[in-house]
Amino acid sequence: MSSTLELWQTEWCPASHRVRERLTELELSYVIRQVPVRHEDRIEMRLATGVTEIPVLVAGARVITSEEAILAYLDRNFEEPLDADEQRAKAAKVEKRQLEEACPKLAAATR
Repeated sequence: MSSTLELWQTEWCPASHRVRERLTELELSYVIRQVPVRHEDRIEMRLATGVTEIPVLVAGARVITSEEAILAYLDRNFEEPLDADEQRAKAAKVEKRQLEEACPKLAAATR
């Protein structure tokens, strides 16, 4: 699949984060389009995709909305690389460390 992937998203959105993680696991290159927090300010996104809800993945002429639909599209159209499990394990390790740093009581309980 050769079309450019564009992800309309925000950094604070958990669904956007999970989609970014899956794109990384699949070793796909993509363009991130940051969107404003307020729906009414997402004019550029609405003009490009027809929606204001995030995340949205644009794959060529196709606009895929919702985390579930995006993840299903990626799984149907892209083969998982051999090191995807290693990528997930590393991401989990980093996430655990970040949580432990953010919450010292959690760190004590997980040791």
